[in-house]
Amino acid sequence: MSSHDATLEFDYETPSRAALVATSVAREIGEIDDERSRTTLERDGSCVRIEIDAADVVALRAALNTWFSLVDVAERAADAGEAVLASQ
Repeated sequence: MSSHDATLEFDYETPSRAALVATSVAREIGEIDDERSRTTLERDGSCVRIEIDAADVVALRAALNTWFSLVDVAERAADAGEAVLASQ
């Protein structure tokens, strides 16, 4: 399928933060894939790697926007949770 691909790497301060983000977004693997794009996710220590294979540049752009948004939401939720815990 792949005529276009991208690899996103997100490095975090701790492996536990990387695991939290990876677990949060991993739920979407397979759910938003279609005949035009496929995504894989792996975590290695403090690094989360998302690989996108797409049939065309439009599908690649859409997948990139989706995964950047999902990771952003996971990071903001983790920050909010951390702030609540720190205030207790």
